Amino acid sequence: MNRRESIKAIGLTTVGTGLLLESCRQGDANKTVEESVQNSGKLPGVQEFEHARNTELNKERFFSEHEMASITVLADIIIPKDDFSESASKAGVPAFIEFMVKDIPDYKLPMRGGLKWLDVQCLKRFNKPFVECSERDQLTLIDEIAYPLKARPEMQQGVAFFSLMRNLTASGFFTSEIGVKDIGYVGNRPGPWDGVPEDVWRQYGFTGND
Repeated sequence: MNRRESIKAIGLTTVGTGLLLESCRQGDANKTVEESVQNSGKLPGVQEFEHARNTELNKERFFSEHEMASITVLADIIIPKDDFSESASKAGVPAFIEFMVKDIPDYKLPMRGGLKWLDVQCLKRFNKPFVECSERDQLTLIDEIAYPLKARPEMQQGVAFFSLMRNLTASGFFTSEIGVKDIGYVGNRPGPWDGVPEDVWRQYGFTGND
């Protein structure tokens, strides 16, 4: 099972956890939640008080530009572009995460702390913050925190952060238009109708010509 298939499994298990903000969105999956609200008004199925709260949250900014850049790199490490589908960032995952930490404030400290932890680790090892490191160096560090059972005790803060980042990325991606297509979900479609089968007609004493 490759990385995308592994994350797809995570995404399918997290559907229904309350992180389905974007599942009701229609249209261009690259739009942020804020753009969708501004361009189309209230989202489908959202009550007035929810729409008002979403509007207020979208006026706020929690992550800095540097933090958003790190989130974008991490999201694309978790779900990169492949021959079948686009990357997590293309699906709007960074904007999803920005919204979720404002919607669920308990995420703020572990997310900001985790991003800081990444930078500190990279500065110690490579003399650069995470986003300025080479892809090889970035993956070297991520490999040390992506597998909880293999991670060293001193890496546990990074493990906890990356687990949260991975869950948010999977939730954001697989509830976006791009992610739903990646899963292969096509929605409810009518099946063909060829009439009542002959054996059913015969069961009730009729023929197809009656």
